[in-house]
Amino acid sequence: MSTTASATETQVQDPRTATVDFKLEVAVLPVADADRAKSFYASLGWREDADFVLADDLRVLQFTPPGSPASIIFGTGVTPAAAASAGSLLLAVEDVEAARAELIDRGVVVSEVFHGQAFRADRQGRLPGLDPERGSYFSYATFSDPDGNEFLLQEVTERLPGRVTDDVAAESDLLLETAMRHDAYEKAAPPHDWFDWYGAYMIARRAGSAPDAASAAAGRYMADVKHIVV
Repeated sequence: MSTTASATETQVQDPRTATVDFKLEVAVLPVADADRAKSFYASLGWREDADFVLADDLRVLQFTPPGSPASIIFGTGVTPAAAASAGSLLLAVEDVEAARAELIDRGVVVSEVFHGQAFRADRQGRLPGLDPERGSYFSYATFSDPDGNEFLLQEVTERLPGRVTDDVAAESDLLLETAMRHDAYEKAAPPHDWFDWYGAYMIARRAGSAPDAASAAAGRYMADVKHIVV
């Protein structure tokens, strides 16, 4: 195994929680015409935060989508990237159909709603219509600004455990789920510290594992690290 592969694997498996906040604040978009881009984003109802001319060849504009903690910056001389080279920026919405309808009402061309594989570069695997089970994270639509920078609308109705750090209700639900899952383990296992199993289970769930997989991960942790074998 190469050094690079080992380092990557370690990063993915590292269960430690970051102690410094790294909050994504701004995405920089390449545009060919700052005024045209400004008119477009204003037409979406996004908040204009800045329009600063700092030099003859440097103008910086900042807009923020409604309800978003992050903003976009564009302008003149702010990035060497070519227009339309930013890839897709994801906008989370509670109702993708309602979001699509509002954009169309504002004169924006929006794709039909689709589900399936939204993040493939070749656009293969996109199936027409809403996700059949209307699952959170699984229904999408796209639109682009005049320069071709694409935005992907993703319907998010319920976030995975641990994705919202200040959601008390979500944390309470996860704790209850963990307690219920631990009950079966506790009845089968030798005496142990419950919080060790809880910690391993909750880390797995916050990383996106399903409950059964998280239970298995917690069991492996108890066996491999705490030497508690069921």
